Amino acid sequence: MITSIITKIFFLIAVIDPIGTVPVYLEATKHFDEKHKKKIAVRASIIAFMILLFFILVGQLILEGMEVSLSAFQISGGVILFLFALTMIFGEGKPGSEKHLIKDYKHVTIFPVAIPSIASPGAIMAVVLMTDNHLYTIQQQALTTFLVLLVVFITMLLLLAANIIQKRIGEYGITVISKIMGLILASYAVQSILSGVKDFFFQ
Repeated sequence: MITSIITKIFFLIAVIDPIGTVPVYLEATKHFDEKHKKKIAVRASIIAFMILLFFILVGQLILEGMEVSLSAFQISGGVILFLFALTMIFGEGKPGSEKHLIKDYKHVTIFPVAIPSIASPGAIMAVVLMTDNHLYTIQQQALTTFLVLLVVFITMLLLLAANIIQKRIGEYGITVISKIMGLILASYAVQSILSGVKDFFFQ
């Protein structure tokens, strides 16, 4: 049980990538004073969690309404997560790519800090896969939801201490950590694809 919880926490940290969000947040809030920066960190975290919670609650219902099978969902979700992981590993990395998304510094709370930096497409797909009604009980889904809240809370704390983290680790260090998270995510994505293929052919 404890091992499962720790594994889920590490996986959620990999898909949400709190450390990788720090330079995006610093760039997005560079024109604000400290008071407004803290407000943006808190509000962005709350919005990101609400987005992830929405997909935890209704993401699978939408897919099932479209008559998407569990196997197809696992395979497609795994492929999307894998492609997302590849951008983390081989691309310029989360910090650099998401900084380029900033066009309007007046509305950075929602975009790009809340989404796609915290509630990324990979994170959205991951929470839907991790709360599949066919594979997990209500108690397990509730635990996963709590762990998502915990990781988003950790992300908020890191954003509040963003200047210190940037000075200690540096942007190069943050990029390296982001790529390691990408490797972990790629492994989970491949496992999801293999499980979907196995269920499809041998169910």
